[in-house]
Amino acid sequence: MEIRSLISSDYDVLAPRINDWWGGRDMAGMLPKLFFNHFKNTSFVAEEDSEIIGFIIGFLSQDQLDEAYIHFVGVHPDYRKKNIGKVLYEKFFAKVKMANRSVIRCITSPVNKTSIAFHQRMGFVIEHGDKIVDGVSVKANYDGLNNDRVLFKKELE
Repeated sequence: MEIRSLISSDYDVLAPRINDWWGGRDMAGMLPKLFFNHFKNTSFVAEEDSEIIGFIIGFLSQDQLDEAYIHFVGVHPDYRKKNIGKVLYEKFFAKVKMANRSVIRCITSPVNKTSIAFHQRMGFVIEHGDKIVDGVSVKANYDGLNNDRVLFKKELE
């Protein structure tokens, strides 16, 4: 497996596959081309035999000068459970440290138990929300009406 920086043309490869990678869920709208044009320096893809098998889209906060944010991460279903997500996160963490940032934030949906467990294994803590869903603290209506989210924070050493 090889990790490389994201390039704009990766959008053309990934955009048609995103919904399939999420089992048919409509996720493509969460990954507009602007991320591929404006956050290449802090976003990465994992490749095997020249095929993209995973990616991470992250950026340095423009307003919180000690923070970075992970917007979207995906691993091809056939390659899950092979530490690809972990390797991509570690690459992002290293980039964030080089930029002298110490906090990383991200969110997920309360129904995404796999994502919640992964982030906790990676050292993220769930921030206090305003309600509990299936035993997890969430921020109600974070992304609009009935779009609750689990908010994560990780402090880098």
